[in-house]
Amino acid sequence: MSRGLVSIVGAGPGDPELITVKALKRIQSADVILYDRLVNEQLLAEAREGALRIYCGKAPGLHSMTQEMIGRILAAHAAEGKQVVRLKGGDPFIFGRGGEEAIVLAQAGIQFEVIPGITSAVGTSASSLIPLTHRGVASSFACVTGTGSDGNVSSVRWDLLAHSVDTLVIYMGISQLPQIQHELLHHGKSGCTPAALIERGTTSQERIITGTLAELHSLALSQNVSNPALIMIGEAVRVREQVLQLQQAANTSMTG
Repeated sequence: MSRGLVSIVGAGPGDPELITVKALKRIQSADVILYDRLVNEQLLAEAREGALRIYCGKAPGLHSMTQEMIGRILAAHAAEGKQVVRLKGGDPFIFGRGGEEAIVLAQAGIQFEVIPGITSAVGTSASSLIPLTHRGVASSFACVTGTGSDGNVSSVRWDLLAHSVDTLVIYMGISQLPQIQHELLHHGKSGCTPAALIERGTTSQERIITGTLAELHSLALSQNVSNPALIMIGEAVRVREQVLQLQQAANTSMTG
């Protein structure tokens, strides 16, 4: 029997229409789909009749299966000659463990491909009107996890991140927000730095809360912010308010 193919696919940041054409084609032709927690169900509905769907999502502190088990399942189905899709929210190589799965498949001699997706930072930045870069304001940005690989906030180099980039985008940081805020302030980032909390970015349930770095934790508590959510910190956050004010002024002028 000919060996199959594993497609490690990025599903995009939440809005199902933001998936790539190539990724959608792989979903529609797949024999087996292993999908994560943040994959939009509308994308799963694109799978052909009879396709096997396997949930392998990970919530904070709750994993439906180990990473090792996911790798074994991918390899086993592909070895049977099946077309397998490993479907991940965002981009598979940005906090998606796609690299780990590629290594496992390569070691097993399984043919695979990687199909990129719009990562949450890029998609959410655009949908929330907060540019990651903006001329004269921000010429660099960094995407960082809220905790290190050991689960410890302090293992992330907040001392460098506080001053080395203009726009900071923090994934998986809501539960660690008090410590993240403390670390950045402790290492000299101004408490007046504009900041935003973006919940369920690019979807119809998107919620955007803006303030300052010093206010972030209290804002998250008062607004009951929950995952999935991104934290964005930097002067570029001000662009959102500028755009909204200009839009409002233009609408008032036209209706007046």
